Amino acid sequence: MTALPLFPPSFPSSSTRRRLLTGGAALAAVLASLAASPSPARAGGPAPDGDRLTVTVRNAGSGADETYEVRCRPSGGTHPDPEGACAAVERRTRWGQDAFAPVDPDAVCTMQYGGPATARITGTWAGRRVDATYDRTNGCAIARWDRLVPLLPEVGRGAGAAGA
Repeated sequence: MTALPLFPPSFPSSSTRRRLLTGGAALAAVLASLAASPSPARAGGPAPDGDRLTVTVRNAGSGADETYEVRCRPSGGTHPDPEGACAAVERRTRWGQDAFAPVDPDAVCTMQYGGPATARITGTWAGRRVDATYDRTNGCAIARWDRLVPLLPEVGRGAGAAGA
């Protein structure tokens, strides 16, 4: 049986292959750095349409039921803690990912009830339209809500609760 050559005779020479591989690796590194680069909103510069969110909270108790406006960079609006609210969303902001994404429908969630609180967040964040709803109907939904505290009010924890 005759062995076939690894590369056909018309394939570029080994030095050309090396240059192509090196160039490809360099291109991959540049693309990776661009993907890791912050969006204009994360870089501290203004987002194209500004970061403005409207948060409507219902059934949260303790006077938290209200509609708040939040502006970021600079922080402002009617939210009681606009800097903290902006920082909560900023922590969730990643290139190519929705900071307000719903729970994955295939997620396995604990069957616990965190109360009747609901929230809706609308507006613009990092140049993208936002229209997200939140509740506390199971462990995944509770965790999703809690990741955005203080944009969303802290609910369901009594005084001295562990992990508070």
